[in-house]
Formats: sequence, C-alpha cells, structure tokens
Amino acid sequence: MASNPPSHCCTYGCKHEGEPVGSMSKISGGINAYLAAPAAGQEKKFGTALLYIPDIMGIWHNAKLLADQYAAHGYLCLVPDIFLGDPVPINRPTDFDVKKWIMKGSDGSSPHTPEIVDAVVKEAILYLNSQHGVVKLGAIGICLGAKYVARHFSSGIAVGFIAHPAFMEEVELENITGPLSIAAAEDDDIFTISKRHKSEEILFNKTPKFPYQLCLYSGTTHGFAVRCDLSIQEQRYAKEQAFLQAINWFDEYLLGYLG
Repeated sequence: MASNPPSHCCTYGCKHEGEPVGSMSKISGGINAYLAAPAAGQEKKFGTALLYIPDIMGIWHNAKLLADQYAAHGYLCLVPDIFLGDPVPINRPTDFDVKKWIMKGSDGSSPHTPEIVDAVVKEAILYLNSQHGVVKLGAIGICLGAKYVARHFSSGIAVGFIAHPAFMEEVELENITGPLSIAAAEDDDIFTISKRHKSEEILFNKTPKFPYQLCLYSGTTHGFAVRCDLSIQEQRYAKEQAFLQAINWFDEYLLGYLG
C-alpha cells in the first residue's frame, strides 16, 4: 500500500467556526451532495470544477467550509455523499472499528467498499460534466477520499490534490494520469515516513511522468488539512498553507497546464 488503512486517528479532530453558504442538492442517481458556487459578481473559472471527495466524516461542517473556500477562489466545488447517509461522526470512542465500518457500514449491511464508493464518484463526475458543462475537472481527496482521487483519473479527473491519504494502493497511485499534489502530516500513522517515501518513488519513476508535489508540514498529525486545532498556531498555519497549496496547484495545472 502507498498508505495504511484508516484507523482511529481518522475519526477525531476539531469542528471549525463558520457558517456554510453552499447548498445541499441531489445529483445523478439521487445522491445527496453539497454544492458551493462562486458568488454572484465574483470571478468564475468557467469550464472547471472541483470534486471534493471527503474523509470518513462525509459531508460534515468542516468539509462544507472548505468547499466554500474553494468556491470563494472561483471554483465550483461539489462534495458528494460517498457514504450514502452513513458517515462517521467526529470523535468516536477509541474502540470504534473503522475497518468494520468500511466493510459493513453502521448497520452491518451497508458497506463502503470501492465497488460502492466508485459508483458514487462516477455519478458525481457525470453530474458535473452534464449539468455544469465541466471540461476540466480537478479533485480533492481527504484521508480515505484520496484513494478515490487516484482511482478516478481514469473517469475524468485531470488534476488532483490529496491530503494525508489513507488506504491508497500502490497500483492506484501508479495509475494516475495527471498532475498530483500531496499534503502530508509530520506525525501520521497512516501516511507514514516509509509510505511517503514509497509514494515519492512511485511518482518519480512513473512513465510517462506527470508533475507532482509533496509538501510536509511540521507540527501536524493525520487530518490536519480539515480538522486540526486552529487554536494551535502551527497547525492553523499548516492547514491554511495546505489549502493554498491546493489552490495554487489547480490554478497552475487545471487552468494552465491543460489549457
């Protein structure tokens, strides 16, 4: 694997302040999604959009705020409900079994395996292409969501940004077909030092090779890009810089490289 499976560190963090300004809607297949669009009168990056594939908490408060931030920078941003109404609430007990939830869901019969999630991601891409005229699609993958960014370059993703990836197979990373930027935490039991170095090796040796970037943020742990403790300055700065890392990457490679 290019990153380890999700564990308890994927379930805890801090809820951030702010009020989401996007809206919930239905996309292809009747799937729920959060849609954040640039405000009226704001510069829009026409023909582009960002697909935000979330961590195991799904469409929760912090994810909505981040989608709104992307919209504030001119990008239409869609967060699909990849867990079909069964996300993991923040700050689970230490005995919460993430792997069991992935394989069986909360009720024991609603798995969140690649076969299920892949279908949702494809519907989200179809929706953006058909309903919003998207011709250049970027994707953001947080934690488990990073796996599905790597898997769906083949479905129409052109440029990717992932943060502290989980459960990503080496072959999935090997098969990307466009620029990829990675934000990594200093202290991460999922995207460990050895996994990070292996990912660098895979990206370096790809043929053909695509632009890639890996930024390591000190003082951070798994999940910092979406749910860190903003009262700790080093973590706050890292989160802000990881967001700007994504924006700069999309501005360069989604708007420029593919233009």
